[in-house]
Amino acid sequence: MINILLVDDHELVRTGISRILNEIRGIKVVGEAQTGEEAVQFCRKNNPDVVLMDMNMPGIGGMEATKKIVRYCPDTKVIFLTVHTENPLPYKVMQIGASGYLTKGAAPDEMIKAIRQVHSGQRYIAPDIAQQIALSQVGGQQENPFDILSERELQIMMMITRGQKVQDISEQLNLSSKTVNSYRYRMFEKLNIGGDVELTHLAIKYRMLDTKDL
Repeated sequence: MINILLVDDHELVRTGISRILNEIRGIKVVGEAQTGEEAVQFCRKNNPDVVLMDMNMPGIGGMEATKKIVRYCPDTKVIFLTVHTENPLPYKVMQIGASGYLTKGAAPDEMIKAIRQVHSGQRYIAPDIAQQIALSQVGGQQENPFDILSERELQIMMMITRGQKVQDISEQLNLSSKTVNSYRYRMFEKLNIGGDVELTHLAIKYRMLDTKDL
């Protein structure tokens, strides 16, 4: 039996996926979480086999939660199930230890295939995402300005564009406000922008931000 934790801040999404998976022989949804913090706490107590992880959520978000799960629960595999298709996000999350990457437009059969493949110790990336990553590595794709951001800068960028304040980000990531602001201003310099509003506009332009979450 493959035990699954669903992590998404939208109850309808969790309910829909849970109904699909609980009808599949050999797969069982054993828990749900709506924040990254809840996901980490559940994994440390229950060690599910596979986590289906959303990217954008209140609190620390999917990237930071994945880093913690990979560190504290090495036998638990994480598959991102998200609306984000644009690099550098798929490449970055695989770098931090995720075992799979799917979009929410994936068919149920593909999601089940990914779960089984990741549980067996392999990695799974949706074919269109895998092609995008490959093209970006050989320079065959239009450059995305966010490619130059570090993993931490990218994480803070996503939190800022969701409207989170510096103080909240510092508490959630266990960083000082000064450190968060240092990352913030470094991002502005790299992206040649002047503030949070321009950052949000740029994130929307390059499809790094789901406007449904605004």
